[in-house]
Amino acid sequence: MKLKKLGVLLFALVMMFSLAACGSSGQSLKPEGNKEAAAGGEQSSGDGNAGLLNGAGSSFVNPLFSKMFSEYSKEHSDVKVNYQAIGSGGGIKQLTAKTVDFAASDAPMKEDEIKAAGGNVLHIPVTLGGVAIAYNLEGVKDLKLTPENLADIYNGKIKKWNDPKIMENNKGVKLPNADIFPVHRSDGSGTTHIFTTYLNKAVPDMWSKEQTGKSIKWANVGTGAKGNEGVAGQIQNTPGSIGYIELAYVIQNNMTAAQIKNKEGQFVAPSLESVTAAAKGALTNIPEDLKVELNNQPGKDSYPIVGTTWALVPEDLKMDKAKAEKMLTMLKWVVTDGQKFASDLQYAPLPKELQDKCVEQLKKVKVDGQPVLK
Repeated sequence: MKLKKLGVLLFALVMMFSLAACGSSGQSLKPEGNKEAAAGGEQSSGDGNAGLLNGAGSSFVNPLFSKMFSEYSKEHSDVKVNYQAIGSGGGIKQLTAKTVDFAASDAPMKEDEIKAAGGNVLHIPVTLGGVAIAYNLEGVKDLKLTPENLADIYNGKIKKWNDPKIMENNKGVKLPNADIFPVHRSDGSGTTHIFTTYLNKAVPDMWSKEQTGKSIKWANVGTGAKGNEGVAGQIQNTPGSIGYIELAYVIQNNMTAAQIKNKEGQFVAPSLESVTAAAKGALTNIPEDLKVELNNQPGKDSYPIVGTTWALVPEDLKMDKAKAEKMLTMLKWVVTDGQKFASDLQYAPLPKELQDKCVEQLKKVKVDGQPVLK
């Protein structure tokens, strides 16, 4: 009988402790949940959520943005940038749908895209970078390719690594009698725009204007992958593959990239120096809208496949002024002081002349008809 009473007592104590623990857990979680809900509710009124900035788009620039936004938040603890690398096409769609505060693209917006976005969209260059032609070919470290080779590979006309057209510029290199597996982007991509625009400029008789853009119809050739990281992963995991990716992904993943024949007939490897050499020629005449073209530039040291990433910001911002000030101040830092982080990641820093022009563009942005930056 005493044992029975003792058992009941122990059971009661266990239940009391369990309920207390649940109550304690519920109390600790509840304020966090309420804080998140409050933050979401305050986004469009006052400056309660002005420090949370949402952006999306280019995966080409993602390694640099990741570094920049992390460093900026260290200096400005009241600002957090949430950037999603979903591809340039995806970023433009989200900007149009007004689900992000800014977008990033490696291809300038078309007039119909700007119209769909509801008004003029300013293009602010944030970096200059090279598109590397990475490949997975055991024992081959010094591959040389011409733009004609690349056009034939992606048109399906060159199918083997030991094709005479490739071997012609790779004498002494043991190229295998193996299939070539081209990899391209499956999503709307500014990197695709840069690569296909380059082919059209370098070999227009082999790669037509209709084959250029963020999304194109590939000639039943190769495999698609999402994002620069997706293409990089596909190349790493597929012997005999080749693909176009931003140079930073090659460096970070210890991949091998081909030397590409430039406009002067020189084979040049992608590097910070060769990208910078290409940019110097193109930046001598910067267009007023800052939609600068860097592909296939002259100069014996110039790497030929180079592009710009633009931050895309509506000239007439539909957001709280406090949030607009934080976003534009952050972007001003990105195009000026933030450029010090570019070189370590193999992006070419913006020249001072272009930085100044970027700041002037940012000063055009208005909220309720009034300029935000002074």
